[in-house]
Amino acid sequence: MAKLAQEMNPEGSRYQLLLSCPSGLSPSQVSVDFSKSHDRIPHPDPDLEDSISQVWEQRSQSNSSLFNGQKFRYGSYCLGGDDGGANEVPHVCLRLGLTDYRTFVGTNLSSLWERFLVPSEDDSVRCRHTSSPLGNGAVIETSDKKIIVLRRSNNVGEFPGHYVFPGGHPEPTAVGIDYHQLENDVQTGEVLNKKVTQEMFDSIICEVVEETGIPASSLSPPLFIGISRRELNVRPAMFFYLKCSHHSDDIPRLYSSAEDGFESTQLHTVSLDELKMMTSRMPGCHHGGFALYELMLQRFQEH
Repeated sequence: MAKLAQEMNPEGSRYQLLLSCPSGLSPSQVSVDFSKSHDRIPHPDPDLEDSISQVWEQRSQSNSSLFNGQKFRYGSYCLGGDDGGANEVPHVCLRLGLTDYRTFVGTNLSSLWERFLVPSEDDSVRCRHTSSPLGNGAVIETSDKKIIVLRRSNNVGEFPGHYVFPGGHPEPTAVGIDYHQLENDVQTGEVLNKKVTQEMFDSIICEVVEETGIPASSLSPPLFIGISRRELNVRPAMFFYLKCSHHSDDIPRLYSSAEDGFESTQLHTVSLDELKMMTSRMPGCHHGGFALYELMLQRFQEH
């Protein structure tokens, strides 16, 4: 069952669990409301708003590999089917807009990121001026119950050298979205929402295959287990649970031919206890991903 999880974690302010789905949700239990109404709202301070382009220019001049691309923006979510009776399937609707990497660099990743926040208990209001692109991550269990963790390369844009779960972003271009179009056509809008929903699940498989070298045929269908957000620059990410049919001893060989292996320097297959020890070296949102995995394990033990 999906549930609201707005409480802070006991360790303080590294992450916040926005949504926990410890039973794991399949694509039929997740939907998307993709709409311009969930886009970022420009900040009323013109100087702060102008700083976005200034930060981007500075960052792109110092790093020629940076390029601007469209991303899905996390707005909020709503729950359905939780309390309507024993036969009702829990359901989550993700409210997503459109943003881009340039705005992400100029808001969330800016040294001024806290100035973009609005004092509010309502999460969608608090972050309405930030880019908040929705990232993704995969907690992958091998056949011998080890978890796959990557160590990030030193030349990536965020958290170089840190431990992370394989992941990245669902991509608007993968479903033919370059900007908000067709929203006035209800039927076409419904088709687009279904395509975006499928991209949430397809993209995590693609990320895992590209970053680890594990073939898609060796992976179970992903289950959505929730959304975590690191408190540092309010970066949200959705997490999935997958099983891999390979033994942990096979994974390094597969990793050696990974398409996007350049994004990481090492792959580790670790036990639950070892993983727990590594969380302090993870970005807050991935630490939160581990917390979501622990909640899922607790649910399995209860049943």
